[in-house]
Amino acid sequence: MSATRVLVVDDEPNIVDLVSTVLRFHGFEVATAGTVAEALRQAEQRPPQLVVLDVLLPDGDGFAVCRQLRASGHQLGIVFLTARDAPRDKISGLTFGGDDYVTKPFSVDELVARVRAVLRRIGPATGSAPATGTLRYADLELDEDACQVRRAGHPLTLSPTEFKLLRYLMLNPGRVLSRTQILEAVWSYDFGGASNVVDTYIGYLRRKLDPYGPQLIVTQRGFGYALRSAE
Repeated sequence: MSATRVLVVDDEPNIVDLVSTVLRFHGFEVATAGTVAEALRQAEQRPPQLVVLDVLLPDGDGFAVCRQLRASGHQLGIVFLTARDAPRDKISGLTFGGDDYVTKPFSVDELVARVRAVLRRIGPATGSAPATGTLRYADLELDEDACQVRRAGHPLTLSPTEFKLLRYLMLNPGRVLSRTQILEAVWSYDFGGASNVVDTYIGYLRRKLDPYGPQLIVTQRGFGYALRSAE
């Protein structure tokens, strides 16, 4: 089997060299880019399975790269690696479609662990239970093998994080899940209860699901969210 391809995007040569060397040592195939334009070009020409992405780049920012990759339908992992460590920056990175957010200075061992964790989550057997082929709830279908979702027969386009979140809800139908539970299951860590990233992604899912039928994701105020039919 071919090695997993990772694209490292950073304009600091020492960071690029360090991250590339460590990832290659751990068996990854690595490509590099130092600008927004080069990152998008490489992602189109030879899509990676994961991008390690800086936020501050000479011709733009990593948030814009993330948005464009998601808007283009690329199903890949995105790990931000940046010196911007304010909570609002972390929340923005995840809200724009990032799967994880690592701040500089960083531990190379932690970075490799985060990369592997994201790859596991976006893989065919992602989540808290073995793949079952197709999950169904009401008129909602989620095909784990093909990574496709349909509502009332209508195909929906979800980002990897949206897909993981919906899968977690469908594995727990009717159960009220707290924000902490969702953060741990979907993102593998939390922000001490202060993050609104779960609320943001619930909003994304509702905007994609609700046009085709009654609301399925309900809010239990003070507790969390549940997948629950009105019937």
